[in-house]
Amino acid sequence: MSGTPKPDSHTETPSFDSVFRGELETLFRWRRDVRHFRRDPLPKGMVEHLLAMADLAPSVGNSQPWRFLQVTTEDSRARVVANFEDCNAQALANQDPDRQDLYASLKLEGLRASPVHLAVFCDEGTEQGHGLGQETMPETRRYSVVMAIHTLWLAARAQGVGVGWVSILNPADVARILNTPPDWTFVAYLCVGWPQDYTEVPELERLGWQARRTQMETVAR
Repeated sequence: MSGTPKPDSHTETPSFDSVFRGELETLFRWRRDVRHFRRDPLPKGMVEHLLAMADLAPSVGNSQPWRFLQVTTEDSRARVVANFEDCNAQALANQDPDRQDLYASLKLEGLRASPVHLAVFCDEGTEQGHGLGQETMPETRRYSVVMAIHTLWLAARAQGVGVGWVSILNPADVARILNTPPDWTFVAYLCVGWPQDYTEVPELERLGWQARRTQMETVAR
């Protein structure tokens, strides 16, 4: 008797052994926000591979609202850098006086050295997913975009590639610089490239900006 096969009925469920689980934990620990990049280009096809990995991320209602825009022109990059410098100067002025010197010593961007710039947006008007799960919490679309960013980040680190998230930018200005559709919300600006060095300890922790909290402090009981 013939019939329609069940979805994935011929797909073998993968088994993740203890070695893989240990390596996965190592990957999580070594996923760091990179601020110092080499200028060497990434191998051909690497960016496309990382974006394909990002597309495997979960999303609310299967909406896949992430939109990755590779910023390649010198003019656009220069305008983004100028926007960062303006916003960073204001952020420095807003720091407590006793922390301004430390803030000024931090390298808070890799915009000039990183070979790849990715601006990441959320398509708020996408019809993909038909709005499932978004009626009461439309912000879940942007949360989904962050999941895609994190997926790309882990995939990059597994290849030895570093990622840095530049958040000291004016979202409206970035949207104007890149001439994006009006229903796209700016979420992140990513610098991607080979790190100058590798470390398990977050740079802001190493430089004394602030130590990481313990699990006991982050889990409500």
